Amino acid sequence: MTKTLPLSDHSQKFASPVSTAFLDRLAQVLASRQILLTKAQREAYAWDNTGIRAVPDCVVLVENREQVVGVLRLCNDMDVPVIPRGAGTGNVGGALASFGGLVISTQRMNKIVEIASDDRLVVVEPGVVNGELQTALSSYGLFWPPDPSSSKSCTIGGNIAMCAAGPGAVRYGVTRDWVLGLQAVLADGTVINTGGRTSKGVVGYDMTRLLIGSEGTLAVVTQATLKLAPKPTARRLSRVVFSSVAAATKAVAKLMTTASPPSAIEFLDGASLNLLRQESDLLIPDDGRAMLLLEVAGGKDDIANQAQEVSQCVALFSPLEQTTAVGSEEAEEVWAARYALSPILKKMAPKRINEDVVVPVSKLSLLIEGLEDIAADINIPIINFGHAGNGNIHVNLLVDPDDPVIMAKVKPALARIFKLVLKLDGSLSGEHGVGTQKREYIEWEVGRESLLLQRSIKTVFDPKGIMNPGKIFPNM
Repeated sequence: MTKTLPLSDHSQKFASPVSTAFLDRLAQVLASRQILLTKAQREAYAWDNTGIRAVPDCVVLVENREQVVGVLRLCNDMDVPVIPRGAGTGNVGGALASFGGLVISTQRMNKIVEIASDDRLVVVEPGVVNGELQTALSSYGLFWPPDPSSSKSCTIGGNIAMCAAGPGAVRYGVTRDWVLGLQAVLADGTVINTGGRTSKGVVGYDMTRLLIGSEGTLAVVTQATLKLAPKPTARRLSRVVFSSVAAATKAVAKLMTTASPPSAIEFLDGASLNLLRQESDLLIPDDGRAMLLLEVAGGKDDIANQAQEVSQCVALFSPLEQTTAVGSEEAEEVWAARYALSPILKKMAPKRINEDVVVPVSKLSLLIEGLEDIAADINIPIINFGHAGNGNIHVNLLVDPDDPVIMAKVKPALARIFKLVLKLDGSLSGEHGVGTQKREYIEWEVGRESLLLQRSIKTVFDPKGIMNPGKIFPNM
């Protein structure tokens, strides 16, 4: 394999990329109302869920593919970095203007172009909000399975860029499993189409999956053809408390081998349960060290049988408490722990560093034990919860960013966490992506040869390196 490829991320040449000449030419591509230049306007696009601030030099609100083409051609011609952005709900800095430049917002490209219910597909623009799409599909008895927690605000374009997932991934998989085809614009303004409208197709390389999860480093998606699934007509929720993480994880492994596995399996560790006991009205057994929140979904006629099968399965592992909801009010009570935890975490510390590691289900208990050891060593609270059915755990370090002693511990702690995850045959990210926050660790997981190959692919798509610089790839 050749290694004579550029290894820098090109950031050094983006000192002051947005000039008067650039803005003059930009005004020929977009109306003035679509170009945001004031400090207040740009500040609104300087943040995401990391809490990191990176103010862009310019923000443009594109409204159609032709405008995306025009903007990218101009940026490529004048070496201006481009940062594609949806709703800015990401957790790894993927939509931040790390080196200034131009943020290209696709929020106004929010049309549902076509719902083809007979073919179980929908064609959308990237600015369509996930939750609004689900509402539009509901009357057809269909839905799009990716269900991130930010579904009320996140956009389909963002879901595609980061390969988003959520609790439903245990049954349905992640975003890449539910995209049939894409229309996208490359750095030089070239329009490409990948995939199509069929669920089967093996002509050439799978360019669709290459773009999904590329975090805006290869192209700007302007249209997506999404595969749909029949929407379950009934759901039943249950809560199960165990005396140990080992018992809970064994129950998870067994549940995944049943004829009708749950559609969601959420996990809360002992530290999470302690917080809930202290800060909420929830009654949780004192000796509970792990909790599973389970959902079964399907038709109204078979939902009771599914719930019974799940109940019988978890009973094999001697839970301390098992509660199943029948009505909607009971369902809210049973899963109240899921919704109560995040507000408590915000109250407990000024900053929450949220990692989203994933390990094989069989090694979940080893992961939690290792995380408990790290928390004790560094004397920083680490709260763990997440999607146990596929081993995707959100590791939350509760810190005070104004305390230099605490913050000095964070980077070494993250390194220990990531090494633990890889030792357990896991991955550094299950659904958040890499962005700026994990790029220095990516080689630990994929290896240098694979990393070099990925960088060479990036160079083919984006020779000048203008597309979302500073994301995914470390300086090498």
